[in-house]
Amino acid sequence: MPYRVVNRGAGILGSVVVASGLLLPGPIALAQRPSGTPPLCRPAGALVKVPELPEASGLAASRRVPGRLWAHNDSGEPVLFALDARGALTGRVTVSGAKVGDWEAVAVGPCPSGSCIFVADIGDNNASRQRITIYRVPESDGSTGSTSASEVFHATYPDGSHDAETLLVSPDGRLFVVTKRRNGTGCAVRIPQGTASRRQRPTRTRGSTARGRQGRQRRQNHGAVSPDGQWVVLRTKTALSFYRAPELFAGNWREARRVDLKVLGEPQGEAVAFGAANALYLAGEGGGKSQPGTFARLTCDSE
Repeated sequence: MPYRVVNRGAGILGSVVVASGLLLPGPIALAQRPSGTPPLCRPAGALVKVPELPEASGLAASRRVPGRLWAHNDSGEPVLFALDARGALTGRVTVSGAKVGDWEAVAVGPCPSGSCIFVADIGDNNASRQRITIYRVPESDGSTGSTSASEVFHATYPDGSHDAETLLVSPDGRLFVVTKRRNGTGCAVRIPQGTASRRQRPTRTRGSTARGRQGRQRRQNHGAVSPDGQWVVLRTKTALSFYRAPELFAGNWREARRVDLKVLGEPQGEAVAFGAANALYLAGEGGGKSQPGTFARLTCDSE
């Protein structure tokens, strides 16, 4: 079964700041609130420095251990770092047999073993890769030691190489890679899990990307799906944008909410993850020269 492009959209992000807080849709509660009345969300404390993540590129909340987050760097060793809800390192897991070309995203979702971590080696700054790779790793309760990828997914694009930094996994297990372009918008490419294996030859996607300008600060570099499956958040280095997941996955990229993240002062914002109790987590690079990466938490309250 060939991989296919299931939707196209501008995905251009904007920003809004309200008083001293950030106006965000509630990661979970917004699905039950009337349109146009989102809760008020604020940074929960200052940025936390994470020395182990100078090139932090991916962040995802565990489905097995409440309060745990998985993160990784975009180069170096194939290691997943376990963090707690305050950004403190609690463990590290080496993914044996995996290689790090340009790890740009991580997500946690359902799989035959119950819960799996999906690591996306999809970065391609020079648009020169022959294929992208996604590793699927069973998620355990432990946070130290080593594990091996239970399955490896490969794919190529129909119109040449693309840079991408976003992997979305829906609650029903669908995988999407959101590409980005220097002179145009990205598209969401669906990758059926059941068709990939270590021995499978890459299959080209069908369709084409939408055209339009996409500035450097507006290129999506990570995303996540809310636990209830109602919302997708995509981020750039300085902003977040929220979409209703059913609409986006059906091809309608109608932006529902925007938020400016510059108030946080991230040296280089890179990743976003939904958490429990209306929490939203962010991670970023240290800004060069092996500076510690950053971690931030946003909390949302009802109006």
